[in-house]
Amino acid sequence: MLEFIDKIVIPFLDQLYGAVGYLGVFIAMAIESAMIPLPSELILPFAGFLVSDLTKIEPISGGHWNYWIVVIVATLGNTCGSLIAYAIGAWGGRPFLERYGKYILIRPHDIELAERFFARWGAQTAFFSRLLPIVRTFISFPAGVARMNLPKFIVYSTAGAFVWSMVLVYAGTVLGANWTEIRHTLQPFDLLIAAVIGGGIVLFLWIHLGRPGLRRDADPPAAD
Repeated sequence: MLEFIDKIVIPFLDQLYGAVGYLGVFIAMAIESAMIPLPSELILPFAGFLVSDLTKIEPISGGHWNYWIVVIVATLGNTCGSLIAYAIGAWGGRPFLERYGKYILIRPHDIELAERFFARWGAQTAFFSRLLPIVRTFISFPAGVARMNLPKFIVYSTAGAFVWSMVLVYAGTVLGANWTEIRHTLQPFDLLIAAVIGGGIVLFLWIHLGRPGLRRDADPPAAD
């Protein structure tokens, strides 16, 4: 996993940021929020590393990388990518999932549950989900399927993305030159990380396919 990061992700980000600077941060965050797994846990700290290195020149401005500009463009990119995922969910998501969802282990009940969840907790979910790894990448799609109020979605999603961006960019500035050393220190844990992810996939498949007697048809009790 970390070898993939070293050989593919980091060189990609390095070339992207070197070519278009802040715009590269915007593009990378838009990609991540549009449900393409380019993790912001790499996008933002790497940009923070560039902020901390005064020898690095941002190509658009011709000056040093600026922390707050990185945070702002990252937040805007996150919002744009989230709107793409939201639109896919709102305009084509439910019919698509009703027809093909079973092939990707999404059942009609899952769609209905997401709609009820977002109808009741949508605004809070759009904010706090932006602070959760993995979940933040895909949360906009069910928000679109559930037709969450769009202005509220934009406001809360943007607020959550702003907090997430501030924290991770700052972490990158603190790590600074230790970025490579930390990645290599974690390299022996690759197998453990892969085993945990694999176990989670197996458990998910077992619940959805391996236990036909398991049903979740009963609606949760209505809240007072």
